[in-house]
Amino acid sequence: MQVVIAGSSGLIGTALTAALRDGGHGVVRLVRRPAGGPAGGPAGGPAGGATEATWDPAAGVLDRGVIDGADAVVNLAGAGIGDHRWSAEYKRQLRDSRLRATALLASTIAAVDRKPSVFLSGSATGYYGPRGDEELAESAAPGEGFLAQLCVDWEAAAEPARAAGVRTAHLRTGIVLSATGGALKKQLPLFKLGLGGRFGKGTAWQSWISIEDEVGAITHLLTADVHGPVNLTAPAPVRGREFATTLGHVLGRPAVVPIPAFGPKLVLGAELADALLFTGQRVLPRALLSSGYRFAHPTLESALRAVLARP
Repeated sequence: MQVVIAGSSGLIGTALTAALRDGGHGVVRLVRRPAGGPAGGPAGGPAGGATEATWDPAAGVLDRGVIDGADAVVNLAGAGIGDHRWSAEYKRQLRDSRLRATALLASTIAAVDRKPSVFLSGSATGYYGPRGDEELAESAAPGEGFLAQLCVDWEAAAEPARAAGVRTAHLRTGIVLSATGGALKKQLPLFKLGLGGRFGKGTAWQSWISIEDEVGAITHLLTADVHGPVNLTAPAPVRGREFATTLGHVLGRPAVVPIPAFGPKLVLGAELADALLFTGQRVLPRALLSSGYRFAHPTLESALRAVLARP
C-alpha cells in the first residue's frame, strides 16, 4: 500500500511509519518544513521507502498530487494535549491544529480523481468526557467539557471524505503506553525512585493501549471493513490506583506515595489536571474486537512489561 501520514513525527506517527516501512509499504510523510527524501508523492519512491511532502494546514496548502492515487491517508496531526497549560491561546491552538488539518485532508480527498480507499482520522477517548464507572463503547453519546467538544468537532471535520464515499474511521485513542514518550515516560522517573503512586484517590478509570497495539490496530484498520468511531484502547481499562500498583510491580519498586491533587493542578492548571489525571473514562474497544483484531497486550501488566523491556 501507499500510505500518506499526517502527524508522522509524533509518538504514534513515528512508530507507525517505521512499522509500515518495515512491512514493505510506501509511506509519504506530510511535513511543515521543506520536504526531503525522494520526490513524487505517493507513487514516487520504492515500496517500503518513505518520502516527504510539504503542507501547511494553517494556510490550507496541500498538493492534491500527494493524495491522488494514494491507497490510504492516516491523520494524526495536532498539538499535544498535555504539552502546555490550557490557556485560552493554547486551547485555540489545540483546536486549530486538529480541525484545520483534518478539514484540509478531508476536502482534498473528496476533490481528487483517484481517491484513497480509507481515511483514518485521529480522535480521542476524551470524546466521552468524565463518565465515572459507565462502560463506553463506540455508540455512547459524547460527554461534556472542552476535550469532548474538541473531539466532536474534530470528527465532524472529516465529513467531506466520508460524504465522497471514502471509508472513514475516527481513531478514539486512549492513553498510549510507551517508554519513549507520552504519559508513561513522564511517570517513570518517580516510579523508578520508588516515589510513584496514584493520583488523588486513584478511582478514575484509565483506558490505555500499548504502542504496539496502537500501531497494530491502525494497520489493521487500513484494510478491515470498519468505519465510524473506533475505540483504540485495550479491553481491560483499570482504575488509577491499579495502574500505579501494576507499574510499581513491573519496575520492582513500591508505589504507595499518593500524589495529592493540588500538586498537578498547580503545575498544569486545574482544568488540564482534572481532564488528564483525576477524571477518566471506562472505554471498551468493541468495534476493534468485532472486526477481528487480536491484542498483543490485552492486560496492563503484559503491556508494561513489553514497552519497558524495549531500549
